[in-house]
Amino acid sequence: MSLMDFLSNMMNVFQVSLMLPVMILLTLLGFITLVQVGDFISEYTKRHRDWGSLETQCKKIQHDLKNSDFSEASRTLEDVHQNHLVTSFAKESAPYLEEQHIPAIERLSQEYEIKMAKRLEHTKITSTIGPILGLMGTLIPLGPALIGLSAGDLGTLAQNLMVAFATTVVGLFAAGISYVLMQIRRRWYWEDMADINYIVNTIEETTWD
Repeated sequence: MSLMDFLSNMMNVFQVSLMLPVMILLTLLGFITLVQVGDFISEYTKRHRDWGSLETQCKKIQHDLKNSDFSEASRTLEDVHQNHLVTSFAKESAPYLEEQHIPAIERLSQEYEIKMAKRLEHTKITSTIGPILGLMGTLIPLGPALIGLSAGDLGTLAQNLMVAFATTVVGLFAAGISYVLMQIRRRWYWEDMADINYIVNTIEETTWD
């Protein structure tokens, strides 16, 4: 056996051994995508952005800080009710504001930016890996399908083509849905980060004056 034949056989065995893990991963990816859709719908129903209310509260915080009333400014910050991440940031920042620990508030805003990036990573990974697994699931069965065709075994040909088409569809389904969710969530988090930065800038500019 020549070296070329040996390497060809090894690669063939390797690619065939990948078929089962690819199918398992694609099945999991399909379920994960459905879970992500449910999580997306749940997050959508809870979103509440009231720019007018936030602006009014930030003006009050600014007024309280100019009067050196950090306790009242902290209570106002704690009463902010916007989207979940903005509200959570405001509540966590309130004790720091009362303690006049402004750098901690800025650091907390950076932590929330990282948290938003992590949430986007889930759908980004799904949208990226879906087509890769789908392509692998398409190409791997083509070898046995062509062998079955050359041998006149239409049953083997049909079975492998069905697997190839199914894996392609599942991979593209997961990738397409995840990409749409990622784009919408990215806009949401840009809005949330803009609100958080508005709060931070209001506090910093007032305390530094």
